[in-house]
This record gives sequence, C-alpha cells and structure tokens, in this order.
Amino acid sequence: MNTRIYKKTAFSMLCFLVFVATTYAQDGAGGINQATQMVTSYFDPATKLIYAIGAVVGLIGGVKVYNKFSSGDPDTSKTAASWFGACIFLIVSATILRSFFL
Repeated sequence: MNTRIYKKTAFSMLCFLVFVATTYAQDGAGGINQATQMVTSYFDPATKLIYAIGAVVGLIGGVKVYNKFSSGDPDTSKTAASWFGACIFLIVSATILRSFFL
C-alpha cells in the first residue's frame, strides 16, 4: 500500500516538473538570432579599427624604410617588403573575415 502512495506522489511530482519546465521554456531560435545579431553588429567597427591599425603600421613602416634608405642600408628592400606585407595582411584579413561572417 505504501508503494502505491509513493508511485502516485512521484508521478505527481514528475507531472509538476514537466509543467514547470514547459511553462518557463524559452525560444532557442530567438536567442540564437539575437546573439548572431549582436556579434555581427561588431564587425563594422572592428573592420574600421583594423583598417586604422593597418594605416598606422604603414606609416611607421614607411618611416622605417625611409630611415634605412637614407642611411644607405643594403637591407632596405627586405624591410620594405615585410612592412608592406604586414599592411596587406591586415587589410585582406579584415576584408575576408567581414565577407565570411556577414
């Protein structure tokens, strides 16, 4: 007789938990869409920031190459290529990331 009461109580608690879980369940797709919108809203400012960093790197690289060229250093072309490559990498990576995720 006691097992019947325990079974009814357990069944009642299970029904209550299912009711509570379904009542407070939220839309998963809505949360994912909201998170996607928040992340994609950061791409425009981040892309502009990377372009600005590329411009600063280009200016610093130009000054460094000019100083090496003015002093007659034979390693000027390697330095120019490395700074130019860094600027191109920043610009291309920002553009590819933006086009890939948006």
